[in-house]
Amino acid sequence: MSSRNTNLITGNAKVLRGINRGMILNIIREKQPISRINIARLTGLNKSTVSSIISELLKDDLIFEEVNEDQNVGRNPINLSLKLGKYYVGAINIDSSLTRFAVADIDGSVKGTSSFETESKEQNKFIEKCAAEILRLCKNHGISRLEGLGVSVAGIVDSEKLTVNFAPNLGWEDFNIGALLKEKLPQVKNISVGNDAKSSALAELWFGSHELDLSNFVFLSIGQGIGSGIVVENKLLNGEFQASGEFGHMIIYEGGELCTCGNNGCWEAYASDRAIVKRYIEKKPGKIDHSVDFIAQDIIDLAKKNDAVAIEILKQTGYYLGLGIANIIKAIDPHAIIIGGKITQVWDIIYPEIMTIVKQRAYFGKKKNIKILPTTLTTLPRLMGAATLAIEEIFDGYKITA
Repeated sequence: MSSRNTNLITGNAKVLRGINRGMILNIIREKQPISRINIARLTGLNKSTVSSIISELLKDDLIFEEVNEDQNVGRNPINLSLKLGKYYVGAINIDSSLTRFAVADIDGSVKGTSSFETESKEQNKFIEKCAAEILRLCKNHGISRLEGLGVSVAGIVDSEKLTVNFAPNLGWEDFNIGALLKEKLPQVKNISVGNDAKSSALAELWFGSHELDLSNFVFLSIGQGIGSGIVVENKLLNGEFQASGEFGHMIIYEGGELCTCGNNGCWEAYASDRAIVKRYIEKKPGKIDHSVDFIAQDIIDLAKKNDAVAIEILKQTGYYLGLGIANIIKAIDPHAIIIGGKITQVWDIIYPEIMTIVKQRAYFGKKKNIKILPTTLTTLPRLMGAATLAIEEIFDGYKITA
């Protein structure tokens, strides 16, 4: 896991204490088990401040302490870890075909999941159904209360206003999903809403297991479209109008394939799951009786069984992914590109194609070592991202002391 920036910020006493509390809680999350002395060393805070905040966190049941018995030292140190089994969060990931649900503990461990087909046209009815499903999932897993709920959506999302500004695949525009969820779930303390790809990047930052520096990276979410989350110095980049990272709609072929956004030649018209399905059906015409999600998985499964057409289509996808990734590398110069989506199941097929194009187009003949890797998240990144949005609220120093 990547450590957060622990620089102190000045302000009034309440705000400053809130920042320090959030900082200490995050250090315990990342470094557990850890002693008070080591926390003081990492934060630069004096021991009395650390002890006072630790006492609050123990009282709130967010952490627990245990003696580390070591025969080689005189006095056994007392270590601190997160307290699990008390604070739970809910997660909802909404895309055009399926809506997925999860309940998770504050360490990111998922306790249960479910899903149903998305019915986005009647917004009120759909959100009411989502709220009921989260409550049903909690009941099934013996969870009496949710501390928070995170929602990830494929589209442009204003996380401050909890509004989906534009989600073309769902038919939503200026939809205040947060207000509706608060109405349906008044018992939930915090509700967060975010773009699915950006949420995935946040989940990778918090809970990914890559053994490399993830302070500067781009997460690419490959699904029916292509979304991305940009992390710079451990911070998620949102942009002036919440629309940063819309690389799926950069033009790679002027006058090319028609995209769902209405333009021609967008990257996702060539490298998304929808593009995979379109090319496969052109090669093997047939009636579509399933959603893009299911057909894309069928093509991937065929490739695993050495189906020549499926392998050819996926290699083409690797080529197109490489074109877009080369542009991202030239624009962002990240330490790593992390890819999530079904397509990572055939990494052995797509990765060589990606790298061939990236080496040709991204580095201007210079030697670089930008890592391109599949996600390490075992839960669907977009769903884990929704959970992380809610977990982040618990660890946010400003909101804890509000």
